[in-house]
Amino acid sequence: MPAKPKAQTRPRSADARPQMFERSPIPLYIQVATLLRNRIADGHFRPGQKMPTLDALEQEFGVARVTVRQAVEMLEKEGLVSRQQGRGTFVSQHMRERRWLHLTVDIESLVQAISTHVPRFIAFRNPPALPALLPGDGRLAPDYQPLLSVQYRSGEPFAVAAVHLERTIFEKAPQEYKTRTALPLLLQREQADIGRAQISIVVGNAGPETSERLRIALNSPTAEARYIVENRAGLVIYLAEVIYRGDCVRFDIDLLRSAPAKQAKRHPHVHEADGA
Repeated sequence: MPAKPKAQTRPRSADARPQMFERSPIPLYIQVATLLRNRIADGHFRPGQKMPTLDALEQEFGVARVTVRQAVEMLEKEGLVSRQQGRGTFVSQHMRERRWLHLTVDIESLVQAISTHVPRFIAFRNPPALPALLPGDGRLAPDYQPLLSVQYRSGEPFAVAAVHLERTIFEKAPQEYKTRTALPLLLQREQADIGRAQISIVVGNAGPETSERLRIALNSPTAEARYIVENRAGLVIYLAEVIYRGDCVRFDIDLLRSAPAKQAKRHPHVHEADGA
């Protein structure tokens, strides 16, 4: 009996790509880079380990060779991998701290963390909507100056900030507020009149506009922060919504520092918490 002819294998079409990739305006190489970056972060690829070849990644992801090459080049620029001539691509032995942005409940530490951010302001036809006030918030001012920017560090975007600054405060130093990160400047200039400053954070996912501005895959994890600052009269002078890339943020809370002093006095012999 003659042998059956082998079935011909055809290249996987774009429509047959794995479902891990979204049909979105985000370039496919950025989506591939995000997936590989997450594998490195999760320990799937360990420091010093050799990465799969371009052929293997091309077959796994069902994308073109140039897409895989661009994704690897992006990771190399970030310092996550290094390519060695004739040997392949390896995960870097000494990587930069990924979660370098430490958000804290300490206002001084928070300002220090964000004061080095480099904003690139975005022109807009329609100003970003003023966030709704929550129970316990102060009262709104008659007018606000909206400021929309993408925040950068080492040339890489990591946050989108939509800020509303009370108009008379903005007009005291408009050029500074249009070129610098607003919150540290506000706290510096209006320190004597600050009555309340608060940050709240929720976990979210990047939508199309955010993913494009931050150059991350659609639905990538994000940390969405809401900042509010009021003066001593209870007037909201600063209200902002900032969306951070989830892979660069760490939220730190010093529980003992945050505890009321009277609580510590009430239990002077308790040094460690029981259980978790």
